[in-house]
Order: sequence, then structure tokens, then C-alpha cells
Amino acid sequence: MLEAALICLALNTYHEARDQPFIGQVAVAQVVMNRVIDNRYPDTVCNVVKQGQTYAWNQDYPIRNRCQFSWYCDGKSDKPTDSAAYERAMLVSSGVYSGNLDDFVEGATHYHATYVRPEWAASKTRIVQIGQHIFYRWEK
Repeated sequence: MLEAALICLALNTYHEARDQPFIGQVAVAQVVMNRVIDNRYPDTVCNVVKQGQTYAWNQDYPIRNRCQFSWYCDGKSDKPTDSAAYERAMLVSSGVYSGNLDDFVEGATHYHATYVRPEWAASKTRIVQIGQHIFYRWEK
């Protein structure tokens, strides 16, 4: 179970933030962990990463481009192609998962790239911009 959680967290970090600085990768991984502890989201890393709308006829099959993390159901291969970047994502994920890296995004549960303006952003508390991502907290 631990190994599966680390792989899910590392894949999310890799696909969402491999081109971001170390601190940006930590922040993206921390958002997943913050969702795991928030009762509005699934309670495992893999279920948070894979969360999205599914077809009524097959609950295991996500609707393309309707996932919480876009890489998971964008129709492209999820296999990492940059081994060095994946290794870094795995190290970041291990540190975040084990609690050895602080939650400096202050409980953020959302983020988006700086070049998009999602509707939900206005209803969340903006925390910080790191690299090309802006992080938000969903207040309880």
C-alpha cells in the first residue's frame, strides 16, 4: 500500500510539476496530501490522484479531461519519459508522504497554472504563487 501511494504521488508530481523548482514540486505533492486529510476528498493518495468523473456504465473509467489532475485522464501515456525528473519526483514524494517536508502551502487543496483562470479560484483563499502555479486553500 505504501509503495502504491508513493508511486501515485510521484506520478502526480512528475506530470504536474516536473518543470517546476524543487519547492514547487513539494507544493504540488503537499496539495495531494492535504486533500487526503480533508474529508471532502478521498482518503488515499491514489484515490485523490485518480479522482474524476466516470461513466455511469463503468465507474472505473474516467471521462477524458474531467479529472482533478488533468494528466490522469488526458488520453496520453502516463509513463514517465524523463527518468531523472521521475527520480526527483519520487524523492520529493517520499519526503512529503513521510512528513519530512513542511506544509508551507498552509493546507492548500487547489492550484492552477498561472496561464489559466478557473472559475473555482474566486471561491478559494489564495495562499502563494510558486513558479508557474498559484495555490489556494478551500476553507471549511
